[in-house]
Amino acid sequence: MDQSIYISKINKIFHDLYKSYEDKNDLKFYSSEISNLIKDFNRRIKLSKNLLIDEKLSVLITYADNITAGKNKKKLKIFKSFYARFLRNYFNTIHFLPFYPSSSDSGFSVKDHYEVDGKLGTWEDIKDLSKYNSIMADIVINHSSSRGIWFKNFLLNKSPGNDYFFTIDKKFNSKNVVRPREHKLLKKIKIRNKTTYLWRTFSPDQIDLNFKNPKVLIRFIKIMFFLINRGVNIFRLDAIAYLWKESGTKCINHSNTHKIIKLLRIICSNLKQKKILITETNLPEKQNLSYFGKNDQANWIYNFSLPPLIIKSLLFENGSELTKWSKKFPCLKKGTSYLNFLASHDGVGMRPVEGLLTKSSLNKLFSRLKKNGGEFSYRKINSSKKQVYEANITLFNAFKASDFDENGNYSLERYLAAHSIILSFEGVPAFYFNSLFGTSNDISKFIITDNKRDLNRYKWNNERLIKNLKINNSKQSVFYNEMTNLIKIRRKQKAFHPNAQRKNLNFGSKFYALERISLDKSQKILAITNLTSKTQVLKINSKYLKSKNLLGQKFKITFDKELVFNPFQTFWLSVN
Repeated sequence: MDQSIYISKINKIFHDLYKSYEDKNDLKFYSSEISNLIKDFNRRIKLSKNLLIDEKLSVLITYADNITAGKNKKKLKIFKSFYARFLRNYFNTIHFLPFYPSSSDSGFSVKDHYEVDGKLGTWEDIKDLSKYNSIMADIVINHSSSRGIWFKNFLLNKSPGNDYFFTIDKKFNSKNVVRPREHKLLKKIKIRNKTTYLWRTFSPDQIDLNFKNPKVLIRFIKIMFFLINRGVNIFRLDAIAYLWKESGTKCINHSNTHKIIKLLRIICSNLKQKKILITETNLPEKQNLSYFGKNDQANWIYNFSLPPLIIKSLLFENGSELTKWSKKFPCLKKGTSYLNFLASHDGVGMRPVEGLLTKSSLNKLFSRLKKNGGEFSYRKINSSKKQVYEANITLFNAFKASDFDENGNYSLERYLAAHSIILSFEGVPAFYFNSLFGTSNDISKFIITDNKRDLNRYKWNNERLIKNLKINNSKQSVFYNEMTNLIKIRRKQKAFHPNAQRKNLNFGSKFYALERISLDKSQKILAITNLTSKTQVLKINSKYLKSKNLLGQKFKITFDKELVFNPFQTFWLSVN
């Protein structure tokens, strides 16, 4: 984009956001400061090194300390060694969950955005890993720690921070606010001889920031450039939907929040090294999709509907809801992508299937997950009513048993079937570190902390995990080998490019199927999964019976020329 054009766009958005701001000279200064950050960066960068979007792109979601070894060893160095040995051949992008000093919520209560937690390592460790891999990092943009530098300055009336936090008085109408949690939203405090209320969307330790103050937005834009200079090229905008609050509204998905994302997209798009924005909006699907804007907001969004729909389909051996959803789910526009995942550091979000699964279907799912060891986190609807916000459970436990397979004879097969679906779906696949090894619920940690999310935040001992991976029939070895084999095969298929065409197919409730067609039309893949614990047969197009099964198993074909599927078996049938 021509420099004068993007400067004009930045100025317009900035002045739209802050048209009621009193000091217009400050606004001119701030908007010119954004333009100067872009110009200075582009002057310094000589070579353009952009993230390559193709079928080889896959994301590893991990904490920097998902793997540990001894008290004094820096976790990022341990991770780097393990990653180089076991994961580099399958993942070219690493999403490091917050590695900043933090006071709670496993890193999401950030105390200082300019530091790496000393127990984990240094910025040099991040920069070093970025030489060979793309790095995704969180911009924890909605809130900050009550024990952080900014909040301490807020209490002392010092800068930076004295005017960073969102406070309201009694006149503010918060009755319509959409809540993601159960705790009390507001905290009454007396500061500078005035009674006010702090806003706490996610926890008492996470105080919301005030984006009605342009200095806060400028601060986060500077943090973004700070991270770029340390090797980060994908930004996850955490909890972005809750950013802007207005009295009497739901205080979610505000139009000004979307304007801020547009502004960040303009910045990222006009750097010589293009950067990717991904919005974390665990919301009903229509709201989630709105963060693409008109192809002018997020580059990627999380495909939040996939995890609960896939889990439900495989546990109840019926793909009707998944297929119905898939047929209506919009295909991607050029330059955008879905991040397809089944598990992360959080639980399995249930807001994304509002309107997609009936109350009866959800209750059946909750009952089954509870039997498999799951817990549930709730959000407040009103003063007397709450609703399940997420299921807290590892994928291993989620697929451990079903009403059709009480003994769990097909737990591994269910697990692999689920991942074969996200690997074949349109978009970029992402895998949580613990899912690669079939990690069970961390019951010990949950008992100690009483934090339900800790069930799926197990920390592996480096020596123990490597030892288990060397044993051919160990649980970790079996899951790792099966999962990485799927990823390895996918990486070689042009028809699995994130933006390759997706055609949705309906072969009845026992199957989930889609066809992918490469951008150059040179390859078609029929990806089809048996969602049941029974052997199934299916008549398919004869051209695919003559094709190559990328997953290696030999075809079994009946006298009626029907393809035979073992329980939970997937075929990737390729026509070149």
